[in-house]
Amino acid sequence: MNLFDKTKIKNYELKNRLVMEPMCMYSVFKHDGIPTYFHFAHYVSRAIGQVGMIIIESTGVAPEGRITDDCLGLYNDDQIAPFKNIVDAVHEEGSIIGVQLNHAGRKSTASDGIDTIYGPSAIAYSDDSRTPVALTTDEIKRIIKDFQEAAVRADKAGFDAIEIHGAHGYLISEFMSPASNHRTDKYKDGSVFLQELTAAVTQVWPKHKILSLRVSATDYEPNGQTVDDTIRMLEPVAASYDFINVSSGGITINPPTKIYPGYQVPFAHKIKKAFPNNNIIACGILGNPDLAAYVIESEQADYIGLARPLLSNANWVLHAAHARRKNDLITQQYKRAFK
Repeated sequence: MNLFDKTKIKNYELKNRLVMEPMCMYSVFKHDGIPTYFHFAHYVSRAIGQVGMIIIESTGVAPEGRITDDCLGLYNDDQIAPFKNIVDAVHEEGSIIGVQLNHAGRKSTASDGIDTIYGPSAIAYSDDSRTPVALTTDEIKRIIKDFQEAAVRADKAGFDAIEIHGAHGYLISEFMSPASNHRTDKYKDGSVFLQELTAAVTQVWPKHKILSLRVSATDYEPNGQTVDDTIRMLEPVAASYDFINVSSGGITINPPTKIYPGYQVPFAHKIKKAFPNNNIIACGILGNPDLAAYVIESEQADYIGLARPLLSNANWVLHAAHARRKNDLITQQYKRAFK
């Protein structure tokens, strides 16, 4: 495998193995969840920069499911057309594009018209955070319906993919971690909520389109979620997903003890070995093109997820192609920059 391989997922051809990871821009200043001209320029510029697949930032499936008031949403039909403008322009540049659907759970700080936040249990994220209301069974079903309806809107907007956000301490992740899930009903098993949500989304998401799941392999807590726990919870649902996007952490304010280039790759590799039929995305300080190429060539992952490298440089892919002596992959408009 090579970093610049063209690959095919279902009916979609990706121009390389590079994925723009979702990164919150906190730029919806009208608090209506609708993407702006900033979002259009931000994402289309990365398509011009030749990213294979772009995943739009965390997009709330309900108003209280946004991480902040300034985050995107797909919880009403007015939000569809502005997303479609971005999708159409990204397609014009030859990239495929998905949107990450999320419910922030107890980590939501949205407050404009939002009085209540929710979680699997009434346990606050931190001493400075609001305490969530523990979800009832009916409320869980409502949130699953919110994900389902957001998926329908994503399809209407023309997205090639959706990614279900099951990482970083947001609602799905909260169900998966014993650090935040102290329930005594069937949802005590963190995989149950994920299974029910996956079943609901796959009912409405077209079979020919791409479905991705982002997970935190571990939450770095002594009594929390381990990578083996994550693999166990993925077993009932993995076959429903084309991609598993492997990250870590986020369930508490405590960071990993050591962060270094490629520190999350071993998690991705272990999950890849457990689920060889899934396409695994590795991420986490992989902005060195040689390191990114090594992860692919050593078959520790199938795709490389980039966040801050693409945030700082929309043309990172072109620079990486030049560094790896792949100048034939540099687009005509930018060739002079590399002579």
